[in-house]
Amino acid sequence: MNEDKRAEQQRLDGVVSIIDEQIVSSQQAYEEAHAETRAVEGNYLNNISINTIELDDAMETNAEVQQQRNIVARVVETESIMKKVVDTLTDLRPSPYFGRIDINESGEQEQLYIGIASLQDGQQDFLIYDWRAPISGIYYNGTLGPVTYPTPAGEQRADLVKKRQFNIDDAQIVNMFDTNETVGDEMLQYALGQENDSTMRNIVATIQQEQNAIIRDTTSDLLVVQGVAGSGKTSAILQRIAYLLFHAREDLNSDQIVLFSPNRLFSAYIADVLPSLGERNMRQVTLAEFLSARLQGLKVQSLFDRYEDGPNRGDSASNMIRTTLESATIFTYLAEYVQQLTATTIRFADINYQGSAFFTSTAMERIFAELSPAYSVRERVVQTQKRLDERLSRRIERMVNDDWVLEALNNMDEYQYNDLLDEEVAEKVAEEDSIADTMALAGKRYLERSLQSVADAIYNGFFFDVYEQYADFLSYLAERNPEQSDWWLAKQERFLRELEYHRIDLEDATPILYLRDLLSGYGTNQAMHYIFIDEMQDYSMAQLLYLRHAFPNAKFTLLGDSEQALFRPVEKPASLLKRYSEAFTAQSPTLVVLNKAYRSTQEIMNFAKALLPDGDQIVSFTRSGEKPQLALTDREHVQAKLSQLVDQQIDKWKTVAILTKTQVQAEQVAEMLADYPQAVQLLTADDRTRTAQILIMPIYLAKGLEFDAVIGFDVSANNYPDQLANGLLYTLASRAMHELILISVGTVTPLIERVAPTLTWLA
Repeated sequence: MNEDKRAEQQRLDGVVSIIDEQIVSSQQAYEEAHAETRAVEGNYLNNISINTIELDDAMETNAEVQQQRNIVARVVETESIMKKVVDTLTDLRPSPYFGRIDINESGEQEQLYIGIASLQDGQQDFLIYDWRAPISGIYYNGTLGPVTYPTPAGEQRADLVKKRQFNIDDAQIVNMFDTNETVGDEMLQYALGQENDSTMRNIVATIQQEQNAIIRDTTSDLLVVQGVAGSGKTSAILQRIAYLLFHAREDLNSDQIVLFSPNRLFSAYIADVLPSLGERNMRQVTLAEFLSARLQGLKVQSLFDRYEDGPNRGDSASNMIRTTLESATIFTYLAEYVQQLTATTIRFADINYQGSAFFTSTAMERIFAELSPAYSVRERVVQTQKRLDERLSRRIERMVNDDWVLEALNNMDEYQYNDLLDEEVAEKVAEEDSIADTMALAGKRYLERSLQSVADAIYNGFFFDVYEQYADFLSYLAERNPEQSDWWLAKQERFLRELEYHRIDLEDATPILYLRDLLSGYGTNQAMHYIFIDEMQDYSMAQLLYLRHAFPNAKFTLLGDSEQALFRPVEKPASLLKRYSEAFTAQSPTLVVLNKAYRSTQEIMNFAKALLPDGDQIVSFTRSGEKPQLALTDREHVQAKLSQLVDQQIDKWKTVAILTKTQVQAEQVAEMLADYPQAVQLLTADDRTRTAQILIMPIYLAKGLEFDAVIGFDVSANNYPDQLANGLLYTLASRAMHELILISVGTVTPLIERVAPTLTWLA
């Protein structure tokens, strides 16, 4: 093996030498492109200052400026391409590849090296194959013997005769081994034994066969990934995005992909993964941010707000109302409600201009009533909108010669007046050479700008009040369900009361948006190709269906872990797929279950698994460590005990997270550590970055994250009294990579008491 290693190091040295040569030449090409960009931009700035007072000069200048813009765009693109080449080569150099496969095709044997990007020598021979290339799938899926891989001509057969894996650091082979597995235990042990950073690492070298199936799936319109904590599902999804961008580069870009993250902290945590694979990041948004953007001016309750407020709204009536509003059925109720609306029951609203009604709701009712009932309600609303737009145009035509308009034009300086006459108007003036026509055109443009708020109100559907309409819908539900009428009317009262403070409950957000879309015909984004939803178990069916409605052309990937459901009951993977497939009317649904946990040591996972009724279905990766520890204390001594445990962990590990049940408890812990000698960061749902090694946060903000050591604060019977806390404790425990310590202030919860053998009880 030593001879093999020397030969491999010699090859690696040769590859690194070629990378160095290409870095030098690419850096030179980049600098030349950069210099050309600066020169062209300077020329552009000089050209746009040409005289534009005379009409002929202005038209000539516009043509020259457009030509300059095109030149600038081309050189900027060239500079960007060369910068990406330099960055890719620089990233490749420390560890050019991580795998080698030897295949035999029709008697010809070939060695292929797999890395994060392709590399060719001067003869265009591949020194490294990109991990996303079709043939690279053999590395992840194949065991020694007959294998296949896709080609444009169909499946190609070959024999896999060797699979070799490398740990390379700073262009030196640290370790190498031959294996028949997807990824050998040695490589996983090396990768998983590393300390945690504040961002997720790109770990394409450790992709497992079941993860590879997720990454390379291009046919499913609904892909449901049910993965236990630490199974690599989020990493696989990010690598799936990189794979899709690589294989559909002509038809897909990162702006056509949206990832719904559980929180802002998680968004920052994964932000470096795609750039490390040579791709631009996709769009990231939390559900709260998405809903708030579509309901501008309102504060939408978040999942975390609900969790913190939960104890105050736990009565059966509230739960029943919430369950209905968050079910798929609510969309059926909304469709039926809209279908029976009339001119007098649609909540039309005045469109105001300068303090008075420009178009009245009464006028809108008349327009709507005049339209044929053969049209659907939505079609009549759209026709009403079109008629309002036509009336606005006619009123502008009539107002052009009004004294106040002419006075406004006469009071303009030359710059303001010319600003009204863009290139299109200037050409028309040149053709007609009429001062009267020029004034009319200028007046029309002035009125269009002045009345832009009216046009915007029409365009954006502000001619009906969706909030009043939704309140009316709640009354409709009260009439439909007389035995629950008081509950629905109480909900209506709460909705209107919260609306006065510009707040709405989370369960109201998607029904309001869907109601608005049903009436306006708007609300959909046709351009998105892929939607990824992380922590799907915390989304209601109504929320998921609204996202399906909002992005009708997209393929959906839903990933999560039902065992970590903080806000709803646990659900089995098969029933999840059935429910989602039916709701989404999916043509090609696929379920992938990842039941092997890689993040935590075997001892930590033994404890986490024992908390769950079906925990024996989780398979732990064999990486040994210390048993989780439990410290019992009381209110008087908890501060000292906490400081002592933090001291012990921060001496050993890079990141230590103290996880609490609620934000209030996190704030209490922060008070206890206010005088701690090292920086301590208290995190909230609004935070985007981690700046300290010692972190304090509620459990729900830690979802998707991992830390070297976790201290679970106050796992007492008082804090976690019953089975509903199982998911919380499981989530808490499974955040820890290397060490887990629990503190109970008083008697420990019976949920932990019953799994005592999996713990070390501290004196």
